Order: sequence, then C-alpha cells, then structure tokens
Amino acid sequence: MNDTAVQADLPSPQPAHGVSFGEALKVWARVAALSFGGPAGQIAVMHRIVVDEKRWIGEGRFLHALNYCMLLPGPEAQQLAVYIGWLMHRTLGGLVAGLLFILPGFLSILALSYVYVIFGDASVVEGLFFGLKAAVLAVVVQAVFRIGSRALTNPAMLAIAAIAFIAIFAFRVPFPLIVLLAGVIGYLGSKSGSRLFRTAGGHAGAKGAIVQDRDSLLGEAMPAHARPGLGWSLKISGTLLCLWLLPVGLIWFVAGGNSVFAQIGFFFSKMAVVTFGGAYAVLAYVAQEAVQHYGWLKPGEMLDGLGMAETTPGPLIMVLQFVGFLGAYRDPGSLGPMTAATLAAVLTTWVTFVPCFLWIFLGAPFIERLRGNAALSGALSAITAAVVGVILNLAVWFAVHTLFSEVTVLAAGPFRLELPVPATINLPSALLAVAAAVALFRFRMSVLLTLGLSALAGMIWTLL
Repeated sequence: MNDTAVQADLPSPQPAHGVSFGEALKVWARVAALSFGGPAGQIAVMHRIVVDEKRWIGEGRFLHALNYCMLLPGPEAQQLAVYIGWLMHRTLGGLVAGLLFILPGFLSILALSYVYVIFGDASVVEGLFFGLKAAVLAVVVQAVFRIGSRALTNPAMLAIAAIAFIAIFAFRVPFPLIVLLAGVIGYLGSKSGSRLFRTAGGHAGAKGAIVQDRDSLLGEAMPAHARPGLGWSLKISGTLLCLWLLPVGLIWFVAGGNSVFAQIGFFFSKMAVVTFGGAYAVLAYVAQEAVQHYGWLKPGEMLDGLGMAETTPGPLIMVLQFVGFLGAYRDPGSLGPMTAATLAAVLTTWVTFVPCFLWIFLGAPFIERLRGNAALSGALSAITAAVVGVILNLAVWFAVHTLFSEVTVLAAGPFRLELPVPATINLPSALLAVAAAVALFRFRMSVLLTLGLSALAGMIWTLL
C-alpha cells in the first residue's frame, strides 16, 4: 500500500482547501439539525449550505456524487453527506458527516418511541405532529422545485422525469427498473453525441449564480486521498463488513436464531441491501413482514412510526428504528422491556447504516476517477432526472395521505391510480400547509423557522 493510501484515513492538519476539520464539524452539525423533509429536503439543505453558501464543492461535483448515491441502496442524503465529508477530510471526515447526519433523528425517534409506549399512543405529541406534517409537505414541494430546477435543464431531462413520475405513480414500475432504464437512455444518448445529455456547465433553470467546480474551495482536481489503491479499499471494506456482520453473527450464536435480536439483525441487514428508492420504496414490504410474519407491530403502527420519521431530522429510513424498538419491547426475553427496546433500536440503526459507509468508501474513489467520463455523466444525469420524477411521486403521495383521510383507487390492468376523496379533506391541515408554502416560497422564511411556527400552530389548534 502506498503512502497516499496509508494516509487516506486521517484529515490533514490544514487541508489545501482551507476548511479545517473543526469548521467542517460545525457545518455538518448544522446540516444534520436542518435535515427535515425527507431526502428531497435534506439534499436541498445540503446543497444550499455546502455548495451555495460555503462553496466547498461545485455544482458539477455535487450532482456527480448525488447521482452515484442515487444508485445505492439506503438513504441517499446520508450517503451524500458521507461522500462530501470524505472528499473534504478523508475517511474521518466521511465518518463524522455520516454519523452526525443520523444522530439527531436517532435520538428524536428514540425519545418519541419512549413516549409512544409509555402513553399507549402518540397522542401527547399529536399537535406537534399535526403542525409538522403540514409544514413538511411544503418543504418537500420546495425541495422538488429546487432540485428539479438544477437537474431538469432541457427537454430530454424533463421528459425522463415526467415518464418516471407516470411510471411509478400510475403503473407501479419498480424503482430499480426506472433507474436502470434511465441510465441506459442517458448512456446511449451521451454516446450518440447529443447535446441534451451533456452535463458540463451550470443549470440555467436554477436561481442565482451556479458555483462551478473550478471556483469552489476543493477545485476541479481530484484530491490526493481520492486515489487510494486496492489495499486501502480491501482494508476499509473488510473493516466495515466485520463491523456490520460480526455483531449479527454473535447475537445469533449467543441468543439463538429465534431471538428477536437475531431476527432484527438479519431482517434489517437484508433491508440495507435492497432499500433502493429510500424509505417509501421498502415501507410496504417492511410493514407486511413486521406485522404479519414477525408480529412486531400492530396494523397502523407503521404509519405512527413514519409520522415520527417525517417530522424529525434525519433519513426517513429511521422509521425502521421504531419497528425494531416495538419488536423488542413486546418480546424482551430476559431483559426489561425498555432495555430490550433501546438495545433493539441501536441494533436496527447499526445494521441499517454501517452498510451505507461501506458503499461510499468502497465505491467513491472509483466514481471520482470517472467524473470526466462523458458517457457515465450522461447516464447519471438521466438517472437524476428520473429520480426527480420519483421524488415528485413521493410528494404527491405524501400530500394525498396527509391532507385527505380517504382515497379511492382506479385500477385497470397495470394501471393503478390513487385519488383523494375531496369530501374528506382536512381543512386545518391544508390551510397550514398553504401557509407554510407561502412562508417558504413568498417570504423565503428558513425551513427551521417554518417548521417551528407550524408545530406551534398545530399544538395551539389541538389544544383548542
């Protein structure tokens, strides 16, 4: 292993880009505290701070990293934080960025889970949830516009996004198939020489000046630590594989395969490998297995957990923590229910997110080397356009199920469309969502302030 590979784990005392590790720590803590609204909102917050405000990296590099993270199983926003943290401050930078991104959501959902089991339901925070859900809807819509304005720069990208939206919204085409087809279209389009699939330059649809890679603190060149050899890749991947799988195997050996902890470890390790498309893409399967097969939850409780994940910072996939918590709480074995539930929440989070670090540290160096590859960039850009359509689908789904209490289904062959029943609209929730949207779009109020005021309004409404 060469010297560059050996030094790839630790940040330099004073990196060439001038951003100290201490300063980066504060920035990643800020990103984590503001990471509401699901992946769209989280990516938009990260872009606003890291690209537009701090100018650590340029627009092209940000989208290149995002495109790679979109291809991976697991939460793309958290993986993007790991990627950028690694670019700026090596392996330790990636670890800190990724861990800070998870921590606020983990602590918040753990606290709400305690409240949930102590009081029998989530009614004590009903007002808080009511206000936050409406505001989060507005945040997601804002994020769709923000990301779409930067990624959908020509008719081809708009068409890909529209087709992806229709495919997943009306025909339930699997997310991985949408990603694969978009990538093939982008690759072939770029190879053909079409200007529609070229990604150089800024995005004309975005507001404000585009930060070019050459004008960012990191610059256009590849950092030295982004060129580790095969030895470094084997070392880091082997370490993370051991950290991921050894605890699961040890639990299986000590407690037995029928233990709730062994079941949780293996089930959510499997989810970490197949969760393409984020929490919504895997939610139905997890709910079915957790309720019908394992008996960890009662029908409807998954939505309570999703409400917690929607209204707390961090990845939406943190809803799995709530599932593990309840599973061990109701089957604690020789431990106390709260102790077992807390340990299960930690275990679920561990096996869900350790693989995310593995995917980034193993693949990011190779993806960085291919940053100038026109065909690959075309494929990844087409994938990003498709994902905008998928995120729009999630925003519509969220709106339908947040603002209306009933939906009707129109089905014919592969066509299946969920439409809200107008008479069941929740007027207070709709009015609060509109008010939040006005605050964000018209008055450019910060996301955190909008969420806070909406939560306060929701609590006041519930008390009245």
